[in-house]
Order: sequence, then C-alpha cells, then structure tokens
Amino acid sequence: MTALLEVDGLVKEFPIRSGLARRTVGAVHAVSGVSFTIERHRTLGLVGESGCGKSTTGRAVLRLLDATAGSVRFDGVEVTSAPARELRALRRRMQIVFQDPYASLDPRMTVEGIIGEPLRIHGRYRGGKGRARVKELMELVGLKPEHVNRFPHEFSGGQRQRIGIARALSLDPDLLVLDEPVSALDVSIQAGVVNLFEELQDELGLAYLFIAHDLAVVRHISDVVAVMYLGKIVESAPVDELFEAPGHPYTHALMSEVPVPDPRHQRQRERIILPGDPPNPADPPSGCRFRTRCWHRQQLEDDGTDTSICSEEEPLLQISDGSNGSAHPVACHFAETRVVV
Repeated sequence: MTALLEVDGLVKEFPIRSGLARRTVGAVHAVSGVSFTIERHRTLGLVGESGCGKSTTGRAVLRLLDATAGSVRFDGVEVTSAPARELRALRRRMQIVFQDPYASLDPRMTVEGIIGEPLRIHGRYRGGKGRARVKELMELVGLKPEHVNRFPHEFSGGQRQRIGIARALSLDPDLLVLDEPVSALDVSIQAGVVNLFEELQDELGLAYLFIAHDLAVVRHISDVVAVMYLGKIVESAPVDELFEAPGHPYTHALMSEVPVPDPRHQRQRERIILPGDPPNPADPPSGCRFRTRCWHRQQLEDDGTDTSICSEEEPLLQISDGSNGSAHPVACHFAETRVVV
C-alpha cells in the first residue's frame, strides 16, 4: 500500500528583487530538496528552529505556495501540477491548522460562519443539516454547541484553536498539516490540545504533518521525526530511536535543550549552545550548511581530523550506523551516535 503523502525533492525559493525595474538579483532558499513520506493514520513531526523552512514546507505540500521544483503526491495524485478542479477536490482531503488562533479566525464571523465556511464553499452546507454539522464538530473538539453564535473574541486562545481545528475537520480530511498548533498557547492548555489531536487521530484515522520546535511535544505525538536545518532535512528516524540515539550534531544540540523530570539527571546533562545565528538562507554555506555552527566539527579538528570535506561536499541524507546498533538517515560526514537524554 502506497503512503498517503509522498514528498520528493521539494524546493521552494523566493526571488529577491531590487531596483526600479524589480530585477531578480537572488533567491531565498527556503526549502532545498526536502523528501519524506507520511503513512495513513501516522504522524510525522517536522522540527527545527525558527526560519528553517518548516512552515514553508507545510504550505508547499498543500500548494498554498507553489513549489519551485520537486514532487508532492497525495494518495497517488501529483499536487504540484494538478489542475484547479482536481486540486479543489484534493483540498477537501488535506487541511491545515495555523499557528496563531488570534490571526487565523475572522473576527467578523460567528463560530457557525467560520466552521461552516468550508462546507459552503464545497456545497455541503444545506440548511438545518449544515448547522447540525457545525454543532457536531464543536462537540467533537470540546466546545459547547450552544456557543455557535458567538464571535472569536468571546473565546480564550485554547478555545479559538479548537475552533480552527473544527474548521479543518469540517470536510472529513485524511491529512492535517499542523503548523505549530500549540506554540501560541499557554503551557497549561497545550497538553489538552495535543491530547485532542491524539483522540481525533484514533477516532477519525487522520494522518498528521506536525510542525513544531518543541521537542517534548513532538516526542509525545509523533511516530517519525524529521529534523530540519536551513531548508534541508538533516536527520530522520522513528521517534524513540531519534531520542535515544541522535546522529547529527544539530539534533544533539536540540536534544540537550529538552528538559527531563529528574533534577539530578538534568544537572548532569551536557548542554550544547550553538555559536552565532543560522546563516542567511539567501546565501547558504558551501558543503554542509551546519558547518559554521558545528561544535562537533571543532572537536574533530582539535583531534587532528581533516574536516575540509565539510566545506567542500554537501552531505547526503543516508543511513549511518550508530554504535548502539541503530541505523537511520543522517546528513553528516562524521555522524555520531550517543545518548544525550
């Protein structure tokens, strides 16, 4: 059985224009050759720091942004070249939940209007049945149906995000792109929204592309995790394997920031602080994009290892055998594996 979503070599570049003639003088390389698959009823967590291209990837998958190159196949159908009518039908089956519940809801519309809008667009809102469907969706996400005539400003942040989730579910999709859906919420209510996603997946058989920078949340909800840095996936593995045996230095750095419940263990852990800022995506470094901040490369050089390959040759995302017997794709010339959590 084929995967529900297959992304192969996805590229998205934004042109840089200058002068009165608005000539193109360069490009921001937001997504550079990203590939992954998502199986039915499974969750892929896409993680990385701000600006690495996670959200752009999610929007390109749904064709909210047109890809510069590459392939996105949803249930065997090519999304990037689908004609308008076919794309409209595909969008009934793949929806998005945005990051900011305060910006993603129209303040002039009632909850009924917001959740019912997709139904109206696709010709599924028919009188009393449409209103009943809206109330059913509100109950499904933990909202009171009697609040159907309220406006977004009358709800809390967590409730607003549940309205956004109900809207995304209105057309019975197979895939949800969750673009940092809890990062704008108070910590006290994040767990409730994450648990809701898990319940909906079990009940409705959904697949998720879960975009986040909070590794603790990603570990809780994901089946497979892909780590992204400056437009490229640098490591991908089943969630338990990634957390127990990370292979890329950038993944090690991310893992060192994840808090653990045991204070004694927390004090003993090595914290890796990356120097500097991520490079400019309009002018990425040659070879390995992470080399300018790679602490592991510095350690290797101190040991006398020749690391010139890091600046001369781009590492491929390929299997790297770890010392503990694990093996998963890592884009590093000197991939290592050791437990840091």
